[in-house]
Amino acid sequence: MATVALTSSGPENARRYREVMEQLGTEIRLLIPEDAGTRPTDVLMEGVGGLLLPGGPDVDPVLYGEPPDPSAGLETCRPLDDLELRLLHYALDRDMPVLAICRGMQLLNVALGGKLIQDLPGHRVVEQDGEWVSTVHLTYLSPGSKAAAIIGMAGFFRLNSRHHQGLREAQRSLRLMTTAYGVDDGLVEGLESPEHRWVIGLQCHPERQDEVPKLFANLFTAFGERADAFAQECLA
Repeated sequence: MATVALTSSGPENARRYREVMEQLGTEIRLLIPEDAGTRPTDVLMEGVGGLLLPGGPDVDPVLYGEPPDPSAGLETCRPLDDLELRLLHYALDRDMPVLAICRGMQLLNVALGGKLIQDLPGHRVVEQDGEWVSTVHLTYLSPGSKAAAIIGMAGFFRLNSRHHQGLREAQRSLRLMTTAYGVDDGLVEGLESPEHRWVIGLQCHPERQDEVPKLFANLFTAFGERADAFAQECLA
């Protein structure tokens, strides 16, 4: 299988994503700002067949032309933003497969000219019996989307939620199409790029496999397969 680049603020934040992909036989190249921030993009991405953008800290609002809202409780990491943006543009320019999860989907939207809502109620983790657990929302996944084809069905799903930034149609990049939305609040829960063969963003956390339908594991399998195919194309 191909090598997939996985960005993260640190090794622990990347752990679940890494475990899921490595269980499928995919080699992971972990790229964090402290190690990768000053190295050339083409060196970081040499031999890579796909880019996985995971959940993590908030995207800096300056990147979409807004001042940070003092009441939003933002926790940003600008070095990570800068690293992921240059890797993402590198991948998009080459039509490399991209899987963007939670913060990753938000960053994808910002990278292509969209904006974000800096704080959203009711989507963060909540404390129950001394533990932090995901909230759950009913989400509609559109028929005809790549994500639905990969998962094996469209329709309504109860999915986990662990974020407080996000977007609705007013903030969506015009270069992306909405493929899923929250039934209760209209929040965009899925994005795909019609300009690329395999660029999929989801707001939920499918790497937490006990919190989503089992079919969502197909996303990681398909991503690994597409990354392998891309790497083989580059060698041809």
